[in-house]
Amino acid sequence: MKYPVTAAIRFLKSQGVKYTEHLYTYEDRGGTAVSSRELGISEHVVVKTLIMQTEDDKPLVVLMHGDKKVSTKGLARIVGVKSVRPCDPKVANKHSGYVVGGTSPFGTRKVMPIYIEKSIFDLSEIYVNGGARGFLVCLSPQILMDLPNAIPVSVAIESLSKTF
Repeated sequence: MKYPVTAAIRFLKSQGVKYTEHLYTYEDRGGTAVSSRELGISEHVVVKTLIMQTEDDKPLVVLMHGDKKVSTKGLARIVGVKSVRPCDPKVANKHSGYVVGGTSPFGTRKVMPIYIEKSIFDLSEIYVNGGARGFLVCLSPQILMDLPNAIPVSVAIESLSKTF
């Protein structure tokens, strides 16, 4: 099986991070429900990478459990701004260097603050996008704390719909 070599994979290799690679059949707008189903894992351990922005268009990354949503009001309070919203996909692609659906927190084009849901660190392993649609890497969540721009937060809310 041939795995993609992305900016995320190059970053993980350069840092000596231990990880495993997992391909699955990508479905447009399927999100973490599809990846968890295809890989036979809990959606809670699939961590989605969201590119968001403040009201003055400053980009930021949010890492959240696949089965949860981001409280944008709570995140805005933490960031110290009036509002936070998801970026338009084209803008998100420009900031991250990845196509939406294949966004990884590793090896992004722009250095952005990365807000990580604290409860992710309670897990023994997580699945995060490896930088391509249909491609996740499994690794220890502790690796996220080694990112120089990592900021742990508590902004998870129950997800009743499949939005951010």
